[in-house]
Amino acid sequence: MNRITKIKRSIFSRSSLRAIIAIIVFLVLWECGSRSKEWLGHSLPWIGLVPPPSAVVLVWMDLLGDSGYWESWYLSTMRVMSGFVAAMIIGIPLGLMMAVSRTFNSITFPTFEILRPIPPLAWVPVAIIFWPTEELSIAFVTFLGAFFTVVINVLGGAKAIDMRFYQSAQAMGSSQWDIFRRVVLPATIPSIVVGSSVGMGITWNVVVAAEMISGGGGGTSGTGGGLGFFIWNSYVGGSYEQIVVGMISIGIAGYASSELLRGIGGFFTPWLKTR
Repeated sequence: MNRITKIKRSIFSRSSLRAIIAIIVFLVLWECGSRSKEWLGHSLPWIGLVPPPSAVVLVWMDLLGDSGYWESWYLSTMRVMSGFVAAMIIGIPLGLMMAVSRTFNSITFPTFEILRPIPPLAWVPVAIIFWPTEELSIAFVTFLGAFFTVVINVLGGAKAIDMRFYQSAQAMGSSQWDIFRRVVLPATIPSIVVGSSVGMGITWNVVVAAEMISGGGGGTSGTGGGLGFFIWNSYVGGSYEQIVVGMISIGIAGYASSELLRGIGGFFTPWLKTR
């Protein structure tokens, strides 16, 4: 084992240890704060009725055997993936076309900039009216959550390419297609990775709120209408432990999906090294 490999492993082990310690400290503070009323006779003002992590774990263990809980995971994941994939399929080509064609950019960019500041959740009433089913409405709103982020990152990445690369390619007799394939697309991949990672996080934010507003997209139970509806139904039922379980579940899902995208992006951009 060479010296560089040892250093990398040492850094990784130290960073992992710091992350584990931070999580443990957070859980201990959370447990102490939530049990302050039980231990001290009065609760801390900023804690309220937040359940301790030990109680959350017990409820979570029971939910692991509930098929409805996993159905909520499945529904939310499918909604996120459908909206996200559609945003990538439409957003990446659109961003590239806006970057390489001034005519196309002048036609589409003003409308894009008018629509971009509108929060995805503001589209929920319109989506419910426009689309025939609540499921399509939720998918459309999640699509918007990632779409604008993907387009603006692709557009910015393509426009940031140094003009000397274009000039060098043209001087060597490259066609427009060769310039796009060998210059524009490879240079834009890092921006695509960043945009997709950020967009994935936004889609998880949006789908949860959309499920709450729409009643789970037609779900009939608190554990069968998506994680957003699961949280809302737990709130209505006064099950605060389940609320926290739902929140942590969303955090895990969002983190895992973003890490997966970053891993895929790292595979396609081996020339980039994370510091």
